[in-house]
Amino acid sequence: MESIKTTVLGSQGLVVPAIGLGCMGMTQIAGADIYGKADEKEAIATIHRSLELGGNFLDTADLYGPLANERLLAKAIKGNHDKYILASKFGYEIDDNEQLTWKINGQKAYVKKAIERSLQNLGTDYIDLYYLHRLDPSTPIEETVEAMAELVKEGKIGYIGLSEVSSETIRRAQAVFPITAVQTEYSLFERTVEDAGILATLQELGIGFVAYSPLGRGFLSENELIKSPDDFPENDFRRYIPRFQGEQFYKNIQLVNKMKSIAQNKGITVSQLSIAWVLSKGVLPIPGTKRIKYLEENIAATFVTLTSDEIAQLEAIVPLGTSTGNRYDDANMQMIDV
Repeated sequence: MESIKTTVLGSQGLVVPAIGLGCMGMTQIAGADIYGKADEKEAIATIHRSLELGGNFLDTADLYGPLANERLLAKAIKGNHDKYILASKFGYEIDDNEQLTWKINGQKAYVKKAIERSLQNLGTDYIDLYYLHRLDPSTPIEETVEAMAELVKEGKIGYIGLSEVSSETIRRAQAVFPITAVQTEYSLFERTVEDAGILATLQELGIGFVAYSPLGRGFLSENELIKSPDDFPENDFRRYIPRFQGEQFYKNIQLVNKMKSIAQNKGITVSQLSIAWVLSKGVLPIPGTKRIKYLEENIAATFVTLTSDEIAQLEAIVPLGTSTGNRYDDANMQMIDV
């Protein structure tokens, strides 16, 4: 397989592969499995295989575990940190007992506490891209970004990112210090950033856009094992997401089935078709996986080119504004800045 092409993310000079590796599913979050059970040995092998193929952009967060995901990455990249580009996130408050409080904390003191903990967990003195995971509604974004800018000046992080934020928040943040990237869920099943004008704002300001869950949290992966909402393991967090519940589940399956013919005509999988669509929008996808098989399939999607007709066919199946169900439960939807 060829090595992945690279791209410049944002306007500050960060060069990354055209596709990243989302590492969230490699550990639990607060006791819940993310896309099935993870195996540490297999996860580390997947990270190493990704590097072999040019996929050296890893995305993690202190939330994942909490903290266990960063520690897993530290094992995987030990002795080779200079070969990887690391992105991590903070904001979901974690107390001194390593427990999630489920509050969002963007205060200056917490920014400084969170970075030191992440650096220690990752076994490094530098994180390439550091995101505010969610906006703290009780702390002005200016305060948070000012604190993150200090981390840049101290050499602890290279670039600043935000996640799940509105155009207004992005503009206020950009006025304080250059923002390199904004990360939001984005796929054929989730196009709020287009509807809300956020993508246009990022393009105007020269800020990169990183798409997490470009496979619709697995819906766009043509998983033959999942035929009903009851097929998810008992501890799988998708059981609590409206997109995967009741009648909505079956409506979404019908949309995926309509996409299969386009994929089959191109000799690719629905997963690859979905990633290629995200790439066609000038967006950097970071599909998550913990298995080499799916990693290789995802990376191969970067060599797929969609014609304008194929893009039109896909967007006719899932037009902008199509209801595919909320991507989080009500509590977590409340944490998204819109």
